[in-house]
Amino acid sequence: MAHNLIEWCTNEINGLKERSLFHMPKVHQSAVGARVMIEGKRVIQLSNNSYLGLSTHPKVVEAAKKAIDKYGVGSGAVRPISGTMDLHVECEEKIAKFKKVESALLFQSGYTANVGVVSTLSVAGDHIISDELNHASIIDGCRLSKATRAVYRHKDYNHLEELLKDAREKQGVKGKILVVTDGVFSMDGDVADLKACADACEKYDAITMVDDAHATGVLGEKGRGTVDDQHMHDRWDLTVGTLSKAIPVVGGYFAGPKIVKEYLIAKARPFLFSASAPPAVVAAISACVDVLENEPEHHKRLWDNTKFFKEGLQALGFNTGNSTTPVTPVIVGDGAKAAKFSQILLENGVYAQGIYFPMVAEALSRVRTIVSASHSREDLQEALDVFKKCGKELGLI
Repeated sequence: MAHNLIEWCTNEINGLKERSLFHMPKVHQSAVGARVMIEGKRVIQLSNNSYLGLSTHPKVVEAAKKAIDKYGVGSGAVRPISGTMDLHVECEEKIAKFKKVESALLFQSGYTANVGVVSTLSVAGDHIISDELNHASIIDGCRLSKATRAVYRHKDYNHLEELLKDAREKQGVKGKILVVTDGVFSMDGDVADLKACADACEKYDAITMVDDAHATGVLGEKGRGTVDDQHMHDRWDLTVGTLSKAIPVVGGYFAGPKIVKEYLIAKARPFLFSASAPPAVVAAISACVDVLENEPEHHKRLWDNTKFFKEGLQALGFNTGNSTTPVTPVIVGDGAKAAKFSQILLENGVYAQGIYFPMVAEALSRVRTIVSASHSREDLQEALDVFKKCGKELGLI
């Protein structure tokens, strides 16, 4: 390997280590749950996106096992060649019904869903406008597109309208304008105002798209997402999301008009050039959708736990930002301190990951917590006690 590459990587990593910002991922030695085994120690898990605790749900596990018995372990090809199974079609029909839209399309991940949809639907002569705190996959989709682009200040819909007006009247954009927002913003836990977004978009004939990664299974009736939660079914165009959070498997989806799905099948490069999801994965996703439809108790328990834990952190004096969802940051304002806080929490039995630049601005460094339906009240109270102890040790409260 070229010596200059080794030297460059070494220097970059050393620079991160000097700022206490380089940490290898923790290796988990057990199933996803309220408590997990890390480094031989069982700890309370507060850094997992399995909001409803469905990764070990008996119906989900059994569905995956049966799919392997019937179909084997892989699809054998990309979808357009020979990688589309009846499982894929059935799963897409379930997702479309759950989201109350005409059709859905499976992608290999939430990341490839965003990259694929944004870059495919926006071509030369088009324009994309994105919330400044949107997920990296949306940003990368914008970069891969040949459309021009702009960024509006976070949840500032007056600024969005200014950019829309500028695009149509000053820049003279005649093509499509795609406005993209996260539903729940993954680092802060706040929620986009879809009505305000749609109000601005309708004035300038813009297409609305939401990434519902952290909202599917969390917001709306039975967890149908932000569009359902804000009663926007008749005014919203496109939804994209992941299948690795409240639906805790792997994959992504597009949900919207059938003709758009057909265009994505014909043109979206992640769909065209990456093998389709294996049978066990697709069957598990389908089973999760069934659980969302038929077992609302998981959704209720998630929100009961969220209220208890969020109020507990705030009562201790921690800064939880603007979160109104199960994503609850504990903002400490310094990357090295966030990393240290995460480490001593783990030493005391709570796994909550430090988040710092480049994932967030340095001044907004935090430990991000996510509760789930699988946590007991005892789990959460024990975690709060550990936060109190460690927060005092670091002078955060």
